[in-house]
Amino acid sequence: MNATEILEAAKNLPQAERIKLAQDFWEIIVEDGYDPELTPEQAAELDRRLAEFEQNPRAGIPWKQVEANLNKRFGWQ
Repeated sequence: MNATEILEAAKNLPQAERIKLAQDFWEIIVEDGYDPELTPEQAAELDRRLAEFEQNPRAGIPWKQVEANLNKRFGWQ
């Protein structure tokens, strides 16, 4: 099966399964050693967010809450 055939088959999957498939593909890519470089804008945004966190570390939302909200919103799990 080639990439075009895989994409055509994926179009017939429910949205949640397409998302899972995309996540699985990304994990394979990263496991193979792909390490994307950040653009200067992305690096600046991460630096800004880190500085904001360091100024007020309690202002964030705990990961468990974020994860639960995402799962509920997108019907994951």
